[in-house]
Amino acid sequence: QVQLVESGGGWMQAGGSLRLSCAASGSSFSINAMGWYRQAPGKQRELVAAITSGGATNYAVSVKGRFAISRDNTKNTVYLQMNSLKPEDTAIYYCNADYITTIPKFHPGSSWGQGTQVTVSS
Repeated sequence: QVQLVESGGGWMQAGGSLRLSCAASGSSFSINAMGWYRQAPGKQRELVAAITSGGATNYAVSVKGRFAISRDNTKNTVYLQMNSLKPEDTAIYYCNADYITTIPKFHPGSSWGQGTQVTVSS
């Protein structure tokens, strides 16, 4: 299986910045895409940003112009730079990886991180 380890969450005042990191580890796999989701109390989990191994990106409308996703394919690591934070960004942020196995051959899979808390105060 593929394991994901997240870091970088914490507390920040509105208008500040944070950067989240997520590293994938395991054996016999190749990453196709990675992304960040978030879930606030009482709400459904939603996609924040995603990036393919080729560099194509997708963002939620609510974070466009403020957040930026990037990756290091060599390290199987994805980052989320969060600027101009707002109280509504407060949520647990989860990393997700879409991958394919090499042993056995070409079996798709998906893994989730444990989540990291981001809290933004007004």
